[in-house]
Amino acid sequence: MEIKKFNLLFFSTLCLLHAFATATDVHYCDKKADYDVEVKGVEISPDPVARGQPATFSIAAATSQALSGGKLVIDVSYFGWHVYSETHDLCGETPCPVSAGDFVIAHSQVLPGFTPPGSYALTMKMYDGNKHELTCVKFGFDIGFGSSVADI
Repeated sequence: MEIKKFNLLFFSTLCLLHAFATATDVHYCDKKADYDVEVKGVEISPDPVARGQPATFSIAAATSQALSGGKLVIDVSYFGWHVYSETHDLCGETPCPVSAGDFVIAHSQVLPGFTPPGSYALTMKMYDGNKHELTCVKFGFDIGFGSSVADI
C-alpha cells in the first residue's frame, strides 16, 4: 500500500515538474524582499484563457514553515488599469494545513464572455493568519478571441 502512495506521489511530482517547465514567467513584487513562501512557477490552462470557459491558475510554491491558513489577494490589470480584485481563503485553494515543503495553489474560474481579449497582469499576495505577507508575485496572462457572448 505504501509503495502505491509513493508511486502516485512520485508520478504526480514528475507531472508537476513537466507542467511547470513550460510555466508562465513570474516576478516578485519586491525583488529585494525575503519572502517566506517561494513561488516556483505558474501554469495557466488553457493558455490563452478562453472567454466564458473555465480557466485554471496553478501556482507551485514552497514554504519552510507549516501554514495553518491565510488569505490570497488577487488584483488584475488590463493595459495598466486595475480592473478586478478578489480575496480567497488559502485553505479553499490548497489543502490545509500546508506542511513545510512544496505545495500547489490551484484556482479555477470562468471569465465572463464579455471580457475583452488581450494581455492582462495579475498580482497575487499571500498572507498568513496574522496578516503577515508571505509572498507577492506578478505575472501576465492572455485572454484569447475564442469565446464570446454569442457563444454562451
